[in-house]
Amino acid sequence: MKLYGYFRSSAAYRVRIALNLKGIAYEPVIVNLLKGDNKTDAYRALHPQAKVPTLETDEGDVLIQSPAILEWIEERYPEPSLLPGDAVARARIRAACAIVACDIHPLNNLPAMGWLRERLGADDAAVNAWYAHWITQGFAALERMIAPAPFAFGPQPTLADLHIVPQVFNARRFSVPLEAFPKIRAVDEACAAHPAFAAAAPQNQPDAT
Repeated sequence: MKLYGYFRSSAAYRVRIALNLKGIAYEPVIVNLLKGDNKTDAYRALHPQAKVPTLETDEGDVLIQSPAILEWIEERYPEPSLLPGDAVARARIRAACAIVACDIHPLNNLPAMGWLRERLGADDAAVNAWYAHWITQGFAALERMIAPAPFAFGPQPTLADLHIVPQVFNARRFSVPLEAFPKIRAVDEACAAHPAFAAAAPQNQPDAT
């Protein structure tokens, strides 16, 4: 199995955590977004959007988009479950995931920030303010939804934790204040002590610089 990704990509980060939690061995394939590795014809043949992550399964199937990849991992390797509980509990976990993956991340990813700079002439201060606004707005909702015990929805990690931790990494990277979010910080602290999360951290990837 091959995981095409970039060490700072939060979407790839989510998938790394999931693979580690499930104990699935994979080969990391570096796609340096800053150097344009994702824009080559060879990579576009794998991923039509020229983004990361891309997962190539042992059977040779190619999967894109982290939500779809995570659902495939959960279905193909059901233990330990990342969507425990009844249908309502799973819906709440998925809702927390969607706040990060649908409401925060798309507005703050590399192409969006590049567009702000190149097309709207935004300077670093304006881009950083934009970045902080969407994280703060999303985290305010997440803070009300989760109940650390010690993970976001109970004693075991779920897909929600896989989304929260990379977004906290991004927030800290861009100096977004987190004092107003003690529950989110508690979840991040619990996850940091888990070997699967630690091994997936950006600073521990082969392309970390």
